[in-house]
Amino acid sequence: MDTLELKKKAVELRKRTWQLIYNHKNGHTGSDLSCADILVALYYSVMNQNADNFDQKDVDTYIQSKGHAVEIWYEVLADRGYIDRDDLEKRYSTFNSPYIGHPTTDVKGMEFHTGSLGHGLGLGVGVALAAKMDNSPKHTYVLMGDGEQAEGSVWEAAMSAANYSLDNLTAIVDHNDLQITGTTDSVMRSNPISDKYRAFGWDVQEVDGNDLAALVDILTKPNNTNKPRLIVANTVKGKGITAAENRADWHHKIPTEAEYQEGLRELDAQMEALNND
Repeated sequence: MDTLELKKKAVELRKRTWQLIYNHKNGHTGSDLSCADILVALYYSVMNQNADNFDQKDVDTYIQSKGHAVEIWYEVLADRGYIDRDDLEKRYSTFNSPYIGHPTTDVKGMEFHTGSLGHGLGLGVGVALAAKMDNSPKHTYVLMGDGEQAEGSVWEAAMSAANYSLDNLTAIVDHNDLQITGTTDSVMRSNPISDKYRAFGWDVQEVDGNDLAALVDILTKPNNTNKPRLIVANTVKGKGITAAENRADWHHKIPTEAEYQEGLRELDAQMEALNND
């Protein structure tokens, strides 16, 4: 896909996620919208992984440590053919459904149970180290939130990744400066994230996390540093829906009917503008 098509796909998936959350009255709206562009870049342009080769040994691994933003991931997997969209829309957040509020391995495309914050990077270190030992070409990608940087297990994993020179590991921080109860600085100050990871021996890059062209460019940039790579993706929580943007209360908020309809109008206008571009 070219950049314009990627932008359209991001708007389409934001709209589907918005509809899924509203229809089932459950989801992490702001977090989903924040990282939509990151998932689109990975699944439609960067990763060597698809629904047909997912079970093969040497394909890339994606781990979503910020597992609460699972609705956008479900929509990506449905669009890419890993899961059935009709089944998702019917059974999301219902009794005995595999499509619950955090990732599980009951869903094709999800290799680990995640959502207990702070664990994803350690899983990624294990996968990347195993790939090194097997001389596998696979690359491992881990998406974290900035709020979870307060977890001590993150830093144990960060130290391990540098110790083992895991240049086949890319961690991405969805850096929107907000978490469930407020700003990251007011809850547990993690900034400057970049300096902390550099001190732990990582190659650190920063990017506009809602700019698809910039995301694809940085995610496909060769890593010749012999270090794991951290990408600080500066994003807007609730991106794409004005009422939800930069609002901590939209971490787990469900839109009202009026907010829902206004959000649909905004997303439709964004798509129309892209179609006329």
